[in-house]
Amino acid sequence: MAVLEEIKEALMAGNANKVKELTQKALDEGITPTTIINDGLIAAMNIIGVKFKNNEVYVPEVLVAARAMHAGMDVVKPLLTADAMEDKGTLVIGTVKGDLHDIGKNLVIMMMEGAGFKVVDLGIDVPVEKFVQAVEEHKPQLVGISALLTSTMMQMKKTVEGLAAYRDKIKIMVGGAPVTQKFADEIGADGYAPDAASAVDLARQLLAS
Repeated sequence: MAVLEEIKEALMAGNANKVKELTQKALDEGITPTTIINDGLIAAMNIIGVKFKNNEVYVPEVLVAARAMHAGMDVVKPLLTADAMEDKGTLVIGTVKGDLHDIGKNLVIMMMEGAGFKVVDLGIDVPVEKFVQAVEEHKPQLVGISALLTSTMMQMKKTVEGLAAYRDKIKIMVGGAPVTQKFADEIGADGYAPDAASAVDLARQLLAS
């Protein structure tokens, strides 16, 4: 399946038009949509994630790779049944109340989607009640809480406390510039990720535990 290798190379190069063209070519060759997604698009994003973690590529490269991945996904998505893709888990994510920063959160979303997770983005300035409502509605396995300001970090603690009734069903991940593993432990989060690529690894670890 040489075309899958070509898709991976084009995606890692951030060539959205080429990824779209090659994805259609793969379909024309009879390769299933799920194989294209798992062995082409997601496989390439996994490589980008490792390179990002190792500081071999940076935010701009991740952004163009994610755009290229979505170009390929747009081709195959209409062909997927609701349960055709392997269910890798659902993440509800948001930036805590009082915090309006979303660059880090959006990077995590791109990396998680690239790894095959379903992501529900609650946006910024998210109150505890909205996290609770989203958990009730979407039944996620993971909740991601982000904060960039030291002044809003304590909202993370309140959010973790607000989700106490669901802790047997969800794992809570936290991250953001001022957040540390020590802080994550203090507020009772299940895990801390220092960057977007590490968030994917952490999500996999938490779901496997």
